[in-house]
Amino acid sequence: METTKLSSKGQVIIPKHIRESHHWDTGLELQVIEFDGGILLKPKSAFVQTTIAEVAGCLHYTGPAKTDSDIESAMAQAAKKAWRDSN
Repeated sequence: METTKLSSKGQVIIPKHIRESHHWDTGLELQVIEFDGGILLKPKSAFVQTTIAEVAGCLHYTGPAKTDSDIESAMAQAAKKAWRDSN
């Protein structure tokens, strides 16, 4: 277990190997979560939490539902087109 000190400005240095192992770079915003016995530092989420209904609702597709075979056929056609375009 490592130790660190609290500065007069309330700053704490997180050891370099811990920052590197978590890929925490300068400027990263951390949430400070207080609980009995201590605190937890956790990276702030980059996105606002949403539900699948909120995300899928932006698609606004009004046609008939697609079957698995419709989707597979469209994917195969797109793959063939991408292959032709790359050569």
